[in-house]
Amino acid sequence: MGKLDGKVALITGGNSGIGLATAKRFVKEGAYVFITGRRQSNLDEAVKQIGSNVTGVQGDVAKLDDLDRLFAQIKKEKGKLDIVFANAGVAKYAPLGTIDEEHFDSIFGGNVKGMLFTVQKALPLLPDGASVILNASIVGSKGFAANSVYSATKAAVRSFARTWTTDLKARRIRVNAISPGPIDTEGLRELVGSSEVGQERLKNLSSTVPMGRLGTADEIAKAAVFLASDDSSFVTGIELFVDGGFAQV
Repeated sequence: MGKLDGKVALITGGNSGIGLATAKRFVKEGAYVFITGRRQSNLDEAVKQIGSNVTGVQGDVAKLDDLDRLFAQIKKEKGKLDIVFANAGVAKYAPLGTIDEEHFDSIFGGNVKGMLFTVQKALPLLPDGASVILNASIVGSKGFAANSVYSATKAAVRSFARTWTTDLKARRIRVNAISPGPIDTEGLRELVGSSEVGQERLKNLSSTVPMGRLGTADEIAKAAVFLASDDSSFVTGIELFVDGGFAQV
């Protein structure tokens, strides 16, 4: 018996990194999983890696037509959703003084607008007692240079977990946020770069984590399983830091 036996889950941004690791964990625990991604080739590879009990749906969460198509397919194939992991998002650096409209719109479009409408459009498919998990970040609580727009989006995600818990309490739908610390993913490596300078940045970042290393995507996935399952039946509205102590001490 898996912790998610018979459950139907949606993971946005499930074609790589934390989303892909979580999809693998959910399937291992007995769930059927829908994953999304903007690039079809990456999505196809992710479906292949997961292997079974998975459907990939290409789309961009910031585009409402793509979301409508996604939920129409879920309704047609399964008729319900028990778990939503709103994971899709983007991170880009820009110090104050260099921020332009495109930078602002692209990050808020995916991380805030896309998340809001993902969850809102999922509501008709969610039964009472469903679980919604939002991917936030420790940057919502820290003041890192060149991160003002990205950090603001993650602070908004934390706020969503609180307000949606209140909005959905009559339906007993639990809404929780996961805030990862530095996680060794393709996305992080793209941000810091693959040069010697980038590798040095990763080394320095690891040294600032109390546990002395970067986290893994699978460590976030295990936390997502907890929040998706009945193990967390009396947990809602929280921000679960999975950060090796990075934002805690």
